Amino acid sequence: MPATLTQPVLTTLITGASSGIGEALAHCFADAGHHLVLVARSGDKLRALADELGRKYGVVVLVQVADLSEPGAPARLAATLQRKRRTVNVLVNNAGVLGQGSFVSMKPALHQQMIDLNISGLTAMLSAFVPGMVARAASGAMGRVLNVASIAAFQPVPTLATYAASKAYVLSLTESLSEELKGSGVTVTALCPGITATPMLSEAKNVNAKVSQIPDFLVGDVTDVARQAFDACMKGDVICVPGAINQAAMIVSRGSPKWLVRRLGGLLSGALRA
Repeated sequence: MPATLTQPVLTTLITGASSGIGEALAHCFADAGHHLVLVARSGDKLRALADELGRKYGVVVLVQVADLSEPGAPARLAATLQRKRRTVNVLVNNAGVLGQGSFVSMKPALHQQMIDLNISGLTAMLSAFVPGMVARAASGAMGRVLNVASIAAFQPVPTLATYAASKAYVLSLTESLSEELKGSGVTVTALCPGITATPMLSEAKNVNAKVSQIPDFLVGDVTDVARQAFDACMKGDVICVPGAINQAAMIVSRGSPKWLVRRLGGLLSGALRA
């Protein structure tokens, strides 16, 4: 009898996997049969999630505790996985930090923390893993990258100035790499969610009570956001903006004069401060 051809099992690495969108994405990829490498600073949360995913989906889950804001951490992670003979087919850069408040009142360490993780850590992860993905794609292997940005990437956002700027970097880098790698077999997708029901939103509410007054229809469901992100990543879409309201906001931001976009952002942040 002829040999049965089977699809190779893919391995997906997800940073910031211990909660929120990262955790929801882990369920999506595991449900699709991917083995997983889960990365975050919280080892206990990761191990509990790994046990749950292994039992529920029957996939192999490796836990790697790391602080990707530390210089050299992504390179060390890549070297560890190489020693363990774990090949990454899908890279999900979800780890990130948000700080809100006026720029001048925010501590310099928080600005630096956002830059170190949202920008430097993400870039280092791409540098550590994408070259190998491209090399393997030349032999027919599939490569996918999902970078988690934000709807804030499309516009300046007073009181989220450094965060929004860091996510604009992620979006720009994603779009550039998607063109660079076109035809290579590796695609790069930016997820740009709006306000989503995650622990990050809960923390924002603790800092600013006005955030609690955001209407429910503006808050996305984390499971739905993750599912749309998974589908876009696997299809190789360049940008994924979940939700009709967020898509409209993106179109307005990209199609309006810069002065108007700045003014609207200022009005919105003023309403949250009032």
